[in-house]
Amino acid sequence: MRLRLILALLLLAPPAWAASPVGLWWTEDHSGVIQIEPCGPSQGQNQGQNQGQGLCGRIVGQPHPRNADGSLPLDAHGVPLCGLTILHDAEPAGEDGHYRGVIVNPEDASNWNCEMWVDADGALRLRGYVLIPLLGETQTWTAFHGTVAADCAIS
Repeated sequence: MRLRLILALLLLAPPAWAASPVGLWWTEDHSGVIQIEPCGPSQGQNQGQNQGQGLCGRIVGQPHPRNADGSLPLDAHGVPLCGLTILHDAEPAGEDGHYRGVIVNPEDASNWNCEMWVDADGALRLRGYVLIPLLGETQTWTAFHGTVAADCAIS
């Protein structure tokens, strides 16, 4: 009886690697550092949703925070990339540490559904897709351990 109870609890428990995606992450191509944290009023949290559960992500670091002419890099709408929220309202999706939300490609302003989770190696796996996850692509983001300045400069 006791063995069955222990086995049942192990099967129902989330995997040990179901860590939170909250933190600083290098994008797969190292073009930016994204800070993922609970959504706040300035990050797209809609009223009436489960406040405190949704995660948002914004660009906080770039290898080149200024263009060659000294201007700021801009998204497709002319908004500076530094501080731009690209991940919106990612909500828990089950008990396995997965989150689902919307991610924006700042280069062309396209919106993608996304699913993200931290894998057993501690990397963030982010799958952008249209309609269903099967129709998508997964990127691997790695933890960022450096420092970023207010102007998005990485050191």
